[in-house]
Amino acid sequence: MAAALATCDMAAIVEAVRTARGWSQAGLARNLGYSQSWVSRVVNGQQSLTLDQVREIARRLDIPVHRLRFASPGPALAPHALARPVAAHAAGGGKGDPTRRRDFGKVLTVASLPLPVAPASSDVDESTAPTLRAITGGQRRLDASSPARDLISSAVAHLELSGRTLARARRSPFAADIAAAASEAAGFAAWLHADMGDVGSARCHYRTAVERARQAGHGLLGVYMLGSLASFEIDADEPELGLALAGEAARRLGDDAHPTARAWLACVRATGHAATGDGTAATRELGAAARAVAHTANREPPWPWVFPFDEPKVAGYRALVAVRLRRPGDALAAFDEAAGVPASAKQRAVLLVELAGAHADAGDVDEACRLASEALRIGAAFQSDRVIGRVRRFRRSYRGPRARCVSALDEQITTVLAGPLRLGPAAG
Repeated sequence: MAAALATCDMAAIVEAVRTARGWSQAGLARNLGYSQSWVSRVVNGQQSLTLDQVREIARRLDIPVHRLRFASPGPALAPHALARPVAAHAAGGGKGDPTRRRDFGKVLTVASLPLPVAPASSDVDESTAPTLRAITGGQRRLDASSPARDLISSAVAHLELSGRTLARARRSPFAADIAAAASEAAGFAAWLHADMGDVGSARCHYRTAVERARQAGHGLLGVYMLGSLASFEIDADEPELGLALAGEAARRLGDDAHPTARAWLACVRATGHAATGDGTAATRELGAAARAVAHTANREPPWPWVFPFDEPKVAGYRALVAVRLRRPGDALAAFDEAAGVPASAKQRAVLLVELAGAHADAGDVDEACRLASEALRIGAAFQSDRVIGRVRRFRRSYRGPRARCVSALDEQITTVLAGPLRLGPAAG
């Protein structure tokens, strides 16, 4: 490994890490975030790497970039040789294969970048992680009353700060807690991007949240972030992928986990099955969720869950499932059961759209359009592409008569998409 680091032999480095961690090549690909075929080409020396790819691979494998050095290929170097300046190796006579030397020159540029280094900084202590989590908590509270676009810059900046702090704390006793705080920051950034309709950035940040949870060694946090990614994919019309992710989260969770976690994950799986039209599987998952919330141990929720997962919340998911399965009677009854669940304005808008779908399926077009219109007002006021997109999806799915209220909703949607909507403050 010393020789591979000294010559920046990324193929040997990646393969050695894979072997040391007991990963298959498919497992290595998952941890790197690339396809298995691409990783195979890297390991076999058939794939050249860009500077960004070298840096990304090093980060994902926890290899400090400053350990990668420029040197001619030769006998394995003693560990102390790695500490010699890069320039000393570069001036060492120009021996070795010229193609490899060009590749090493690229890595020389990487090694000179101002990247985080391994030693812990003296400014990291037991208060660092709680401070980072408090910042994320404050941003989450603002999300209830602020457009995502007003928060995204500060959320991304906080995410970057959390990442740099984690790099400084990597060898400190506080690293695990700071990694958990960084996971929360990444999860919130993903949520904001999803609300803005930026699906690609949301996926990227959710993946970061899952990876940071793994670095924290916090099993429940990892399950929460993986389940959140699953829920996101289901909402993004990728239910099969969402179900696969939720299944992996359930495998990691185990059968003896806290009832809150089991109930929530079962509800996520229920929405995925409903999206694929599998009513039997969705009903089975909702039953599992109901049994979990009724368990005597379901009192104080485990972090990162903040609120208990109770019967009204299961009823809310039951309503969403019934809407997706086109069962309006069941949906309306479940919405009544879930009426006492507190929700922020944007969350309420999402529920209004789902309720509008239930009324439309039941033939109550006027009420359906009224609810969709109210949701659209909230979405426009908060500049929430997620809410606006759901209203548009509701309208596309409507196949009933073109009543006057439907035409009015069409005009409202056109106005929102064409420019600023001047409808006054959103209700709720």
